Amino acid sequence: MNELVEFLGVTKSYDSKKIAVDNVTLKLPKGKIIGLLGPNGSGKTTLIKMMNGLLVPTSGSIRINGVPVGAQTKAMVAYLPDRTYLTGNKTVSHILDYFVDFYADFSRERAEQMLANLGIDPSARMNSLSKGTKEKVQLILVMSRNADLYVLDEPIAGVDPAARDYILRTIINNYNPEATVLISTHLISDIEQVLDEVVFMRYGKLVLYTSVDNIREEKGKSVDAYFREVFAC
Repeated sequence: MNELVEFLGVTKSYDSKKIAVDNVTLKLPKGKIIGLLGPNGSGKTTLIKMMNGLLVPTSGSIRINGVPVGAQTKAMVAYLPDRTYLTGNKTVSHILDYFVDFYADFSRERAEQMLANLGIDPSARMNSLSKGTKEKVQLILVMSRNADLYVLDEPIAGVDPAARDYILRTIINNYNPEATVLISTHLISDIEQVLDEVVFMRYGKLVLYTSVDNIREEKGKSVDAYFREVFAC
């Protein structure tokens, strides 16, 4: 079985009038880097939170490696949320200690190497770091795991352009090749060079799921240009 993630008729509604994700059926294969793309309010973050067990579908089901999303799948997924969650007086090194204890698949050596490459001092306290540096630390923590699925919600939105290429190289070079990376972002032109496939969403619905090569060959356009065409106001 090549499928890693399976969505079957997944709907999430918050009330009778607000449907955030609307009857999505989709299979994501192993070993791919996939862009989850869509305008604000398209349901991307809701879909991601359901994959991570933070929200429960109103109807339908989600399976990872054939296992329904729940306590067992948390060990399979490395998740980077779209907001900074590392705060307080802990040092970066203390955060690494926590991840070593909490995740059996976490590589401290890999994390320390990436910190060194970005010039981040492990003895620095989280409340002394800039927002962009905190986001870099969070990405390092995620990519230092040997997970089956990496889910990255806006991983480069808060960092300076000079660091984006390094972060994309970090994603490519540090994930398990048998795993899948799902990246949700608005900065399509910055990441399309690393993408194998794309998922387009709008108003909670699945609009398109195809390979990047298909868009370039059939449409004669970059992913960014085609996205702008599909979602033109």
